[in-house]
Amino acid sequence: MNLFEQNHPFDAATRLTEESGNYHGRTSKCYANMIGPFGGVTAATLLRAAMNHPARQGEPVALTVNYAAPLAEGDFVIKARPARTNRSTQHWMIELTQDDEVIITGTAVFANRRKTWSSTEAQFPSVPTANEVESMPAEGRPAWVNNYDIRIIQGGLSLPSQPKTEDTADSVTIQWIRDEPRRPMDFLSLTAICDAFFPRIFVRRKQVVPIGTVSLTVYFHIDSAELNAHADQEVLGHARALQFHDGFFDQTAEIWTPEGKLLATTSQIVYYKE
Repeated sequence: MNLFEQNHPFDAATRLTEESGNYHGRTSKCYANMIGPFGGVTAATLLRAAMNHPARQGEPVALTVNYAAPLAEGDFVIKARPARTNRSTQHWMIELTQDDEVIITGTAVFANRRKTWSSTEAQFPSVPTANEVESMPAEGRPAWVNNYDIRIIQGGLSLPSQPKTEDTADSVTIQWIRDEPRRPMDFLSLTAICDAFFPRIFVRRKQVVPIGTVSLTVYFHIDSAELNAHADQEVLGHARALQFHDGFFDQTAEIWTPEGKLLATTSQIVYYKE
């Protein structure tokens, strides 16, 4: 990691120090959300703990993060341990505590990939290039939005100060996104970007209501060599909800390179209140 990457706001926000087998971190005001920190950067920090562990083998193929309680501003501790190591996969248990209380739990799967027959059934959307789409203003948004250049093609979001309009027909969002300032993409920043969509109910109902992600899962479809080749280019995010029901909705999303390579797929379940 070069000096620029060490000083990038994202790396500062996910920085951990190791002490007696535990990893110590602190929330970043740069990635503050409406309540607590941006969940994507928290998920990336949990993944960093497993990736930094000396027992880690392979690269991430799956990550699940369960937000059991709100993470308060300040210090926290992450414990990461390999639960089982097989010939091809390694399974991890991860736990974040604050003031000796469990706040977030997670699991991760690492693997040593090998070349096999491969095929992508999902279709890359037909969209204008990032240069053809204007950046979304960050004014009036949570602090974390300032750390991304977001260019929304479809499924934008009204500001809280704007009057409510009619519900839209669907909750689909298609957007170009990259770190701001630019940063070479790795598994950590890709994890955070998988959560960098506004909640589907905000898009569908054109209003802001109380929400909170309960569980987030990311599946990685690439290796570090492919991420290194991608460098600091933007990615295309395509998100949608499948169901809003009795206080919970899901969100599924795909993250693509401009060339049409599928980097990751992700899903989450979100609590909402009206």
